Parts: sequence; C-alpha cells; structure tokens
Amino acid sequence: MRMIVLNSHPMKIFFASLFILVSLFASAQIHALTETGDEVILYNDGTWAYISDSLNLPTEIPVNTTLFERDKKSTFLVKSKKVNVGVWLDPKKWSFTRETEEGAAEFKLERKGEDLYAMMITEKVEIALEDLKSIALQNARSAAPDISLINEEFRTVNGNQVLMMQMEGSIKGMHFTYFGYYFSAEGTTVQFLTYTVSDLFEQYYNDMEQLINGFVAINE
Repeated sequence: MRMIVLNSHPMKIFFASLFILVSLFASAQIHALTETGDEVILYNDGTWAYISDSLNLPTEIPVNTTLFERDKKSTFLVKSKKVNVGVWLDPKKWSFTRETEEGAAEFKLERKGEDLYAMMITEKVEIALEDLKSIALQNARSAAPDISLINEEFRTVNGNQVLMMQMEGSIKGMHFTYFGYYFSAEGTTVQFLTYTVSDLFEQYYNDMEQLINGFVAINE
C-alpha cells in the first residue's frame, strides 16, 4: 500500500506523478512494421498510426554546427548498465537514483534543492532519429494532448550526433517543459530529458543544458 504524506512539498508530489506518467508514455507504444514494410506505432487501445505521416512532421531538421562538450564541473560519470552510454554530472548540483527494472527510465536525476528533474530512458534497439522524434511526440500526446514541439535541431555532443527537442504541454493542469537529447546507434536508443514547470524553464535553462551536455557514448 502506498502512503501519502500530507506535509510533502506539493511541487515534489506533482513531479513524482509527472515522472510516472512520462515513464509510461515513453514505453507504452510499440514500434512495428506492416506486411508491406511501412513503419507504424501500435497503441495499447488497439489502434495504430503510420510514423511517417501521423504528425505531419516537417522533413528538414536544422543542424547546429556548434560542438557541445561537457562542463568542466561535471566530474562524476554515471554509466548505464543496459547500453554503452553515460552522463557526466556535477555531483555538487545533481543527485541520481537507478530505477527498478520494471520502470521505463534507467536513471532519475534531481537538481539538489530545486524543482528541476531529469531522466534517462535506455533501450537495446536502434531507431532512426527522425522516427524516434515521431514516436516521442506521439507518446507524449497520449499523456498530454496539448503537447507542442517548441524547438528542435541536430547537435554534436561530445562527438555524438543527437536530436535536441524542447516540448511543452499540460498534465494535471500544470504546464511543463521538456528539454533533452535523443540518441540512437547500433543496438542503442537513449532519451535523456530534463523537465520542470514552464514558468521556471528560463531560470533553469543553463543547468538543464549543462546536464544534458554531459551525455557520452562509451566505447568499450
């Protein structure tokens, strides 16, 4: 039985609920192929949609030519146990926990003393970044129907090509912003997301970008 602590910080309760919802929509749909080779998303209610045209997504994603690197203060490396990736973080700013095997996210991170959170979702499968974008948006809309893509671009982060996406939407009457990287390589797909309420996004932007710029692929 789960206990509810009445004197808990209301923002902490909201973000705990938001983490659960996002973990669910991150893994709730299945990426599949039809008999004719078309890529589709299968939903839990038995419906499906073509990835290529379900969101009428633009075909061109801009490329940021800046080379992004981890911050010098990000000195602690957290390694995935599922795939060969990790994140360098500033241990004075961030704490992290590993989630249970049943959860969608492998890591949950929290900015110490602040209402800023992050998660890393890792899977042993390769998905083209353009398709991963479609899946992420479809999944997000199953939890937040008003979700919108605010910004996107390809970036090079510590030598790895990633897709950056910033999304905004409402869950349980609160407006939130996601800012993160999507990465895929042979046998690996990663969604590394930071999130907070939209009113705090500008205040936390530097901390969010510093964290996600710690993302690395580990060559073993």
